[in-house]
Amino acid sequence: MIDRQKLIGWIILLWSGGYIFYLLKARLLVAGPPIERREWIYLIMSLVGLVLGTLNIRMAAARLRGDKVVWSKPAANKPAANSNTPAKKAGKKSDQAK
Repeated sequence: MIDRQKLIGWIILLWSGGYIFYLLKARLLVAGPPIERREWIYLIMSLVGLVLGTLNIRMAAARLRGDKVVWSKPAANKPAANSNTPAKKAGKKSDQAK
């Protein structure tokens, strides 16, 4: 069974690609009434959907491989010397010497 994140990514990707294909085939490449503002907004949303769907699929594959995501490092991995919390500042040697 395909995992949920990858499935949602494929659904978003196919839905967005399908709308873009429809808009190109049925509205842009044939003579007819002018394209309305709402259809341009849907086109922009579909382009964003292509990006988000692709991102979802790639993140699901990275999670499956066991890759670490760069932007979600837990705070426990940060060195204590770089911390600016009051508890860490209180434990510095310069504060203890007073």
